[in-house]
Amino acid sequence: MDLKLINREILLSFWKVHVLHHAAEGEVIGQWMLKELAHHGYEVSPGTLYPLLKRMEKNGWLTSKADAARGPKAPRSYTITKEGRAVLKIVRKQLRELGVEVGKH
Repeated sequence: MDLKLINREILLSFWKVHVLHHAAEGEVIGQWMLKELAHHGYEVSPGTLYPLLKRMEKNGWLTSKADAARGPKAPRSYTITKEGRAVLKIVRKQLRELGVEVGKH
């Protein structure tokens, strides 16, 4: 079984849902998000997570900020946007429906 293929083709979306969920609860930082995803059994590298966060920001689902006084390597915190909340609402509805469907088997 090719776990990289599964990660890329299926689990990547799960990671995005986790990010949106936690960002809806408050600011998230990449390093914390890596630990949180690992806690749920996902093996996500920084080289995967940070581009994912940037894409989510580019899509308008997240905004980010960093303390400029801490330099270019300062931790960046991410918060959900109004559009991100709308996406999360859609995803939650779809997850409920999928859970019912998949749970039948």
